[in-house]
Amino acid sequence: MSVDSVKQRPSGPRAELKRQAIVRAARELFLRDGFGVGMDTIAARAGVSKVTVYNHFGSKEALFSAVISSALDESLGDASSAALEGLAAAEDLRTALVDAARAWVHAVRTDKDVIALRNLVAAEQHRFPELGRGWQEHGPESHHPVVAGALRELAEQGRLVIPDLEAAIIQLYALLVFPHMVFGTYGTRIEDDLTDRLVVSGVEMFLGHYSPGQGR
Repeated sequence: MSVDSVKQRPSGPRAELKRQAIVRAARELFLRDGFGVGMDTIAARAGVSKVTVYNHFGSKEALFSAVISSALDESLGDASSAALEGLAAAEDLRTALVDAARAWVHAVRTDKDVIALRNLVAAEQHRFPELGRGWQEHGPESHHPVVAGALRELAEQGRLVIPDLEAAIIQLYALLVFPHMVFGTYGTRIEDDLTDRLVVSGVEMFLGHYSPGQGR
């Protein structure tokens, strides 16, 4: 079966509960057994049939993308999500963005499942190239819609000038989040003091580029 064979996803409260159960089961089994785990095993763990899994996701790659999305959304957490969503109402944008970035980076540094999923992609993509595609195709705006929404709203207010939202999201990730992901891949950790310096200077660089009146 494939995504193309799925005409319409199941909908409604019961379908959503089943979808959540499938994602939870898949996340646990992917992290425990790798991407090679069978869809029948995932279905059994979720308490549904394999047909139900395919009805919801269409393919293992699509299911893995849903697992990634769920884990990344959780890594933002309520506090950091609220801080990002509140940027548009902040009088002092720089201070508000530094505070939001600190909460976001803390979540990324401490979410073990996100780290493990990233390491899973790196370790197994040579055997399962579709695994890497599943991660890559879930683009930055889909990974963190709250980040995209915050930047879009600031641009609509004229407080930032963002001609290319996708590039801006990746640049913000690069300044704030990617250093920790890269160091984590090598089994090391950026110290707390340097982390905070990276946050403050990263926000300064981002605002310096995207604030009105700045050259691009």
